[in-house]
Amino acid sequence: MSSLVRSLGYDACVFASAEAFLASPHLHDTSCLIADVQMPGMSGLDLQSKLIALCQDIPIIFITAFAEERRRRQAEAAGAVGFFSKPVDSRMIIGCLDAVLKRD
Repeated sequence: MSSLVRSLGYDACVFASAEAFLASPHLHDTSCLIADVQMPGMSGLDLQSKLIALCQDIPIIFITAFAEERRRRQAEAAGAVGFFSKPVDSRMIIGCLDAVLKRD
């Protein structure tokens, strides 16, 4: 995923976990986040809730191997800009990134 993001001309940082992202200096300068729903430790949906609680309005694109409709609704209700099942079509990610980052 980071290679795809970089190929579009964006900077990309990769984190081992949601907790690592939250502890990073990038929390306040992230323009968009691509996260898996299921991660070790804090889940992607828990990360989304934590960011909301911290008043961090970061657009999130979720990817998942377990596309449960309940989780999709939860993510979208909390403001997710994308929710895709693996394997992810890179064109869908590109479309979301372009919309969020308003590329021409």
